[in-house]
Amino acid sequence: MTNRIGAIVQKNDPQESSQEILDNSKEFAENFAKIAVQSQEIVTEFLNSQQTKDVDPDPLNIGKAFMDMTTKMMTDPAKILEAQTTLWKNYLDLWQNAAMRAGGQEADPMVKPEAGDKRFKSDEWNKNQVFDYIKQSYLLTSNWVQDTVADVEGLDEHTKKKVDFYTKVYTDALSPTNFFWSNPDVLKKTVETKGDNLVHGLENMLDDLKRGKGQISPKMTDESAFEVGKNIAVSPGKVVFENDLMQLLQFSPATDKVYKKPLLITPPWINKFYILDLKQENSFIKWCVEQGYTVFVISWVNPDERHTEKTFESYMSEGVLAALDAIETTIGEKEVTAIGYCIGGTLMATTLSYLAAIGETRITACTFFATQLDFEDAGDLLVFTDEEQIQIIERKMEEAGFLEGKDMASTFNMLRSNDLIWSFVINNYMLGKSPFPFDLLYWNSDTTNMPPKMHSFYLRNMYQKNLLQKPGALTLGGHPVDLTKVKIPIFVQASKEDHIAPFKSVFKDTKLFGGPAEFMLAGSGHIAGVINHPDAKKYQHWTNTKKKKYETGEEWLAEADEHPGSWWPYWDKWLSKKSGPKVAARDPSKGKLKAIEDAPGSYVKVRAKEGKHKEG
Repeated sequence: MTNRIGAIVQKNDPQESSQEILDNSKEFAENFAKIAVQSQEIVTEFLNSQQTKDVDPDPLNIGKAFMDMTTKMMTDPAKILEAQTTLWKNYLDLWQNAAMRAGGQEADPMVKPEAGDKRFKSDEWNKNQVFDYIKQSYLLTSNWVQDTVADVEGLDEHTKKKVDFYTKVYTDALSPTNFFWSNPDVLKKTVETKGDNLVHGLENMLDDLKRGKGQISPKMTDESAFEVGKNIAVSPGKVVFENDLMQLLQFSPATDKVYKKPLLITPPWINKFYILDLKQENSFIKWCVEQGYTVFVISWVNPDERHTEKTFESYMSEGVLAALDAIETTIGEKEVTAIGYCIGGTLMATTLSYLAAIGETRITACTFFATQLDFEDAGDLLVFTDEEQIQIIERKMEEAGFLEGKDMASTFNMLRSNDLIWSFVINNYMLGKSPFPFDLLYWNSDTTNMPPKMHSFYLRNMYQKNLLQKPGALTLGGHPVDLTKVKIPIFVQASKEDHIAPFKSVFKDTKLFGGPAEFMLAGSGHIAGVINHPDAKKYQHWTNTKKKKYETGEEWLAEADEHPGSWWPYWDKWLSKKSGPKVAARDPSKGKLKAIEDAPGSYVKVRAKEGKHKEG
């Protein structure tokens, strides 16, 4: 066993003595005996967990989409033959390429992984001819499958998106990196540890299976390494107000003078607010306080069955509007500036429309982080919003009283399956390692539930029907939602590689409001594009100061200027001019509202509750 595996992953191994071979063989045998026992235990645990479940064979409603695709494909057999011929030609060229390398000749690879693809970063994928051939063969095949499926004509737009997305998911799952015998790092580790990595890997898998009650969800980080309020979310402040839906945090000042207008941050309720306050080195909240802003942030409740009746309008009235009232009461300021992040920004936009409808300008300038208001080009998340899937989600919510956070987490992880699923399968189960402590992934795994009425309203009216961008198509608080009535200055931030809120979709925000709107594009993705402290000197951002209207984000970017590093200082120059004069700093413990508890409060520490599922 040792020699057979070792010959694949390394050359010129030193000659082993007979005793060494015997000892190695004994250790391998012992470990593989443990593996056999553990494998049986895993199968038993899985089967037992499935006995009480009414399993939906197609919970994502994929079957019909692929049936439609196959039907359309079969109507053009000549095109199928052409595609097959192309594939076989690619294989022949690859075999010739491999033969040249085997003969000692130089041969450029026929295909390379895309930029940013971390799966094939091991040197063995390039140096070892066997693994180089496996890699290129896989890339040729997966690219061919995806291109062939994308080239099928006659599908409606939603079915086409669904087929393209799940084809990518399937081909990613079949990557050679995800299998023992075709992953050189795993083979090498198995040789080095004599199979001990697989023993530890199966222990990790069994733990995850028990933790997930029959569902395997690999741990992304060492969750014992972090505690909210201890080593993350530690910016000092107080909870100055709370109701059934949220706590309002006011952070302690870091300067003697602050801007007169406070800053209210509305984070998404699909995640917890402390993405903005992970640690002191990259805390957006801390940085804002240091720039002289009086920062308030909404910390949403982690819903359970008690919040079943909460609606999207509840999040506006008991969330943003209640926060505005509390701010006015505690520090005496009626006017504020505001930030809305992701769907927190979607909520903020509807609130701005409501305030405009009742003739109030309590929010005098607003910033949107990665916020979509027109969902026509909302990216891969549209795949999950057809009628059948929404009905499945609604049945789940009716049964449990809320949508469990782990369901939403699985959806988002699928958008980046190589990074957020398969990399951990390899690390935890095949290499047998424990996940590395990482604050961002701890936050990502600290899931939140969704109230059913609110979530259905959001999915149906925003993603499915795209009504928010149509004046008067929605009514909240007794008034039609019309973003064109919002005349205050708007700052829109998007991220170039955002897979959740694509920048070309976010750019459309600038065309929906009735007042001045500035757009800024950050490097990186949905999180790192926003959370990029200036001291880190990472990534870049683009600005465009030309007095010109652009129809698309691509047109805007073509004439934009690129700048190295964080965009926060650029935004600070914009907001500071709209925040009023400087006044004495405000101590949250000395406001008109009595402090309830220290930041980050108790709501953010509540872990997502699981629903009570009916037994099948």
